[in-house]
Amino acid sequence: MRILYLLFAVIFLLFQAAPGSADPLFADTAECRSNGNFCRAGACPPTFAVSGSCHGGLLKCCSK
Repeated sequence: MRILYLLFAVIFLLFQAAPGSADPLFADTAECRSNGNFCRAGACPPTFAVSGSCHGGLLKCCSK
């Protein structure tokens, strides 16, 4: 039974993803976040303006 715990630990370490290693799914989302902005489904808050789109045009990129 002890070998199962060791095997589980080895498999867990092999398939663990490193932070930041995945490519962004949507380029517009990555560009929005790299500029310090954020994505939102509804309207941007009152002090923010729409500066683009996120998630392939489904969301709005809000900037100060």
